Amino acid sequence: MANKKNNKGFKLNLYWMYAIIIGGLLAAWFFGSNVATKSMSMTEFEKMVKSGGVSKIIVYTGSNEAEAVLNDSLARVVFKDQNYQPQRGVQAKAKTDIPSSDKFTEMIEAWKEAGYFKGEVSYEKGSDYGSWIWSFGPLILLVVFWVFIMRRMGNGGVGGGGGIFSVGKSRAMLFDKNNSNKVTFEDVAGLAEAKVEVAEIVDFLKNPGHYTELGGKIPKGALLVGPPGTGKTLLAKAVAGEANVPFFSMSGSDFVEMFVGVGASRVRDLFRQAKEKAPCIVFIDEIDAVGRARGKNSGMGGNDERENTLNQLLTEMDGFGSNSGVIILAATNRADILDTALLRAGRFDRQIYVELPELSDRKEIFQVHLRNVKTDGSVDIDLLSRQTPGFSGADIANVCNEAALIAARRKKKAVQRQDFMDAIDRIIGGLEKKSKVITEEERRSIAVHEAGHATVSWHLQYADPLIKVTIVPRGKALGAAWYMPEERQIEPKQALLDKMCSLLAGRMAEEMFLGFIDTGALNDLERATKMAYAMVTFYGMSDKLPNISYYDSSGQSYGFTKPYSEDRAKAIDDEVQAIIDSQYQRARDILEQYTDGHHELADLLVQREVIYTEDAERIFGKRKWLSRTDEIIKANEESKRNEEIQAADDSESDTDGKEIPPIPTSDVPEADGEIRPPVFRKH
Repeated sequence: MANKKNNKGFKLNLYWMYAIIIGGLLAAWFFGSNVATKSMSMTEFEKMVKSGGVSKIIVYTGSNEAEAVLNDSLARVVFKDQNYQPQRGVQAKAKTDIPSSDKFTEMIEAWKEAGYFKGEVSYEKGSDYGSWIWSFGPLILLVVFWVFIMRRMGNGGVGGGGGIFSVGKSRAMLFDKNNSNKVTFEDVAGLAEAKVEVAEIVDFLKNPGHYTELGGKIPKGALLVGPPGTGKTLLAKAVAGEANVPFFSMSGSDFVEMFVGVGASRVRDLFRQAKEKAPCIVFIDEIDAVGRARGKNSGMGGNDERENTLNQLLTEMDGFGSNSGVIILAATNRADILDTALLRAGRFDRQIYVELPELSDRKEIFQVHLRNVKTDGSVDIDLLSRQTPGFSGADIANVCNEAALIAARRKKKAVQRQDFMDAIDRIIGGLEKKSKVITEEERRSIAVHEAGHATVSWHLQYADPLIKVTIVPRGKALGAAWYMPEERQIEPKQALLDKMCSLLAGRMAEEMFLGFIDTGALNDLERATKMAYAMVTFYGMSDKLPNISYYDSSGQSYGFTKPYSEDRAKAIDDEVQAIIDSQYQRARDILEQYTDGHHELADLLVQREVIYTEDAERIFGKRKWLSRTDEIIKANEESKRNEEIQAADDSESDTDGKEIPPIPTSDVPEADGEIRPPVFRKH
């Protein structure tokens, strides 16, 4: 016991360090701030002025004080006991009390007449509080700064307190049923399947008896997976608004800190707060920031701090401790890099895929975002939803906002259809630059290139249908083409070959009709090369190397090594080159067959700068193949007609033997030439 008592002694901690720093500042202020100012009697002040070393006198009328600014030679004499040395920006001053400003003014006039003082005299309003503030102001500022720092350190985390150690507190934001600006499922358009999944979790929290009486258990976690902008975070906000239970929200990066052990500490504190308020929901946005697979970090070194945070998260989600009533929601667009232990059942029981919206979903999203946009009768939501394939919910919101801004810029009273068309063009391709100087030779080259794309894609079954082509510079591109992409879930081999052929058609048109090639095909060649390598190395679509895939679904790649030999690498390169050469020759064959149509299209493009679908139809005739979107619409119309026929057959007994007239049919209308969908190809 005696040894333990002897070990107790003075320990230096952070508070003592701050005290030493403040003490040093105070010492510097007391011993250094008054070096250039000295108080003296009126007699000494008068002798000093008569010596001729005063350059300026300041009279303070409110406090009956006066100061004299001394030159360097006099300052050395006055402050000789302090070893005064002239410093840049520092003035040596002498201060004294005066009987009154009027009498002191008379003394100054006498000094001037006698030739003792030739400097400037200024009068300033002073007060008794001025000297007090000057004396104690810095000390007060230091105290206020000290209190501010201590409070900031004490409020570093949720719950407050803890001083500097509160850095390990959770930074999650808490939402409850009293929170304003709630988001509900009515505010989330589309995402029908995802809403069903999360709505079940909400219903379990509201009515647990319906599930527990049958032996069911509440899911411990659900992971929202999908591309950026599809509404994962919005869906989580809707869960918070619908559940009427405490909802903790934080980002995965909030666990990351420069201090060792802080991430794991914040995880523990987050779940401690969640257990206290159970039943509740914890939402972790961008969980890939902390949930990356262990031992497979991107980069040369490891990250033990991040792995420790992940280990603590795994333990809290499903360890020996019980988290009954705490549901974890998380969102990411990089589920392939997450640790497998995090994705197993018991932690994230469900993976809810939030995909890019389909045609009907885009229509609902447009309806939500157009609630507060003033439009006229020319705006067709069905048309807008058809021409925005591949757009996420965030993209559609941006289209609506950009259209409103364009209409306001044009001084319109309502947003019209053309404003939406221009908004889509601007978002995808950038702003038109009609003032950019382009030579006639360059315009002709761009027109031939774009006409080559349009000609070949028009005569291929799986190529994207042409919508609009322009040679007006837009963004960083000198020319651009808009196509209506096919929303397929899987791509047949022929579809990839057709797209590759249409990509290479621009370069082939330059070679055939101009006699030279230029740098405008960079983007086409890049996309075609990547597509060919994907066919050979990922999809196993090569004739010489069939049914082999080197794709790594874990997202960790193969580091510095390749999963195949040098001979196989040469075989892959040869096969890729053969595929590209064959499609390049195929593009030549099509252009040779439709040379006249290509030239007419190129001339029209040079003349008008913009061509649309109806121009291609007039030159080449209608396409032989319907787009997949048109096929879906046609199938829906046929299904609807069959239902009407069936309903008519069921009611035939009520027609008194009268023959039911056949339901008229009509062809699917072709796409309007004004449609400008968001698939953008730049050159």
